Amino acid sequence: MSDVCIIGIGIHPFGRTEGRSGRDQGVFAVKQALSDAGLDWSDIEIAYGGSSSAGAADVMVNELGLTGVPIINVANGCATGGSSLASVYGAIASGEYDVGMAVGFDKHDRGAFNAKPSEYGLPDWYGEAGLMLTTQFFALKLQRYMALHGISQRTLGLVAEKAFENGSKCEHAWRRSPVDLDTILNAPMVNDPLTKYMFCSPAEGAVSLILGTEKKARELGKPVIRLKTSVMRTRPPGSFEVFAPSLDIDRGLSPTVLASRAAFEKAGIGPEDIDVAQLQDTESGAEIMHMAENGFCKDGEQEKWFAEGRTKLNGKLPVNTDGGCLACGEPIGASGLRQVYENVVQLRGHGGARQVSGAPKTAYTHVYGAPGVSAVTIMEC
Repeated sequence: MSDVCIIGIGIHPFGRTEGRSGRDQGVFAVKQALSDAGLDWSDIEIAYGGSSSAGAADVMVNELGLTGVPIINVANGCATGGSSLASVYGAIASGEYDVGMAVGFDKHDRGAFNAKPSEYGLPDWYGEAGLMLTTQFFALKLQRYMALHGISQRTLGLVAEKAFENGSKCEHAWRRSPVDLDTILNAPMVNDPLTKYMFCSPAEGAVSLILGTEKKARELGKPVIRLKTSVMRTRPPGSFEVFAPSLDIDRGLSPTVLASRAAFEKAGIGPEDIDVAQLQDTESGAEIMHMAENGFCKDGEQEKWFAEGRTKLNGKLPVNTDGGCLACGEPIGASGLRQVYENVVQLRGHGGARQVSGAPKTAYTHVYGAPGVSAVTIMEC
């Protein structure tokens, strides 16, 4: 198995870009990543890419060039980006390829995502009863978690406040203005206990990551940022995930727990060794629950973590340093790759006003998608 390095990164700013298609944003990100790596499109040997609402990734060859490169289209909900990256990682680690690319882009309509029951193996009545509304499911799952583990709504607000503060320092974020805690807590309620500032929004954007062997990285004179592992898992029996029609009496682990444990085992390190992390935060409660599921704290300890500011830029474990989904929005195909992009920026020390202190050496990403898919990466420099 070859060591795999990230040798080029590119991003199209998230948010709304009138007059530019999702695919055009993907092409923008690819060209930026190629420039960052010092490579040409003809140097890419294998690519995986995904989009939920903006077309197939392989069509980008119309703009990038007809080189015959194999591009595999990926669709895996919010974990599409993480799944694309895991695929490229495996292709290079196997020794079959020296240079590969993961790309994700999207351009969603305004308003909430409109999931269809049949796409998840559910009957029509499930949607007709309103149970396909992710805001409702997230809120109900979160209410249960808060009751079991003593999480307050104020802590939900602190998650969002941190996100918008970090986003205000990030050039690729959509929401670039801080929002104070009182405004967040007193905003209109969407689904109790989550106010409108505690949810992310469907968005636009694109990210491209170029991976290569360590030998290739050194040939190009790039900083050696190793992708120690990239793992994806689906839900096991007894897990309680998006669109689950019931809660099992015999509870099981979540796909996030499975992916996280496998990633730490493969990387040969533990949660205590991570310097900076990006965790899925489609709403404030998700970041809180995922902190525990990824092994960074125990259930219920998040209350103290946020009260003490441990996840801020200058904290013990900075989380979602670019504002996460709350500040950046969520273009499904690109969101998981954005997390990795941000961690590369942090490991390179190029974060500017949002750069974490102490010259981070290890970085962790976690992305989660319906109906129960998680992907985790661990990097080190």
